Amino acid sequence: MLDVGLNPYGLTYHLGLQARGTPRANPNPAGIWVPWLTELSDDAVIALRERLASLGMTPIVSGGLLVGEPLDQAFRAAHLLKAKIIRTALTPVLSGDRNAAGDKWSEFAGIIRARLQEWGSRAIAEGHVLAIENHQDFTSQELADFCALGGEGVGVTFDTGNTFPVGEAPLDFTRRIAPYVRHVHLKDYRVQFTTEGYRLIRCAIGDGAVPFAELFAILVQHREHMTAVLEPGALEARHVRFLSDDWWHGYPPKTAREFAACLRAAQHNRLPDDADYRTPWEREDDGALVSYELDMIRRSAANMRNLGLMKVEKI
Repeated sequence: MLDVGLNPYGLTYHLGLQARGTPRANPNPAGIWVPWLTELSDDAVIALRERLASLGMTPIVSGGLLVGEPLDQAFRAAHLLKAKIIRTALTPVLSGDRNAAGDKWSEFAGIIRARLQEWGSRAIAEGHVLAIENHQDFTSQELADFCALGGEGVGVTFDTGNTFPVGEAPLDFTRRIAPYVRHVHLKDYRVQFTTEGYRLIRCAIGDGAVPFAELFAILVQHREHMTAVLEPGALEARHVRFLSDDWWHGYPPKTAREFAACLRAAQHNRLPDDADYRTPWEREDDGALVSYELDMIRRSAANMRNLGLMKVEKI
């Protein structure tokens, strides 16, 4: 059984989280983002919990970066909301570009290991699961190793579109992390091959390269019930420059067969090489952005409904 909700990250312009000339208020909202709650009293957060319960909604608490700040506020929010899942990203790396982090990349893994042991133990003690997201930075094996280190208090928030940024095929990635998946971000990309690698372009979930039916057939073998959210990608394309030697800095070895599987999967519904990949945001056509976001959410929901992954009455 899959309980599907809506992630505001697919509606950043419509909801006022992203505007030209100002930073986004929330770089990666998922469920209930912790900074929205830090200024609220305990009673106000409890009132929110009761309102969500009356609507039949399951709260997911979303913290920041594990390498960036403590999770005390995330645990407070989870306790008051009675939320099982605390989602957190690990590093600021995007597009799989570990080299862009420079010398910090070598520090990140050590920081993450130490904090997962600390916060994983607390999660167990307080009845939560710290669900680390594959946020375009770590491979499936690295995530599995992190979960094994953190114990029962650590699982995975699986972003289904974020296997391509680290050069892995969606189904290969899924098979490796499936035992640890506790929450899912439904995301899809159309892939456009370039002279440097490929671009990952936002699209309606189900219109891109991710094979959702096969993916969930793997996941349900390990967990019959989980939560998920619709999360179309960012308004900016991600350029994965794997044809550059520098891009591979910091990666463990990968076989040619493994990478070939990724490239083969990326061919599905691929965007032609000469197509205009830009979103209205990238074209600076702000007048088209609201309908662009809303139409994509509606089509995503319809696609997931047609696959039998969710029920939709009206969006």
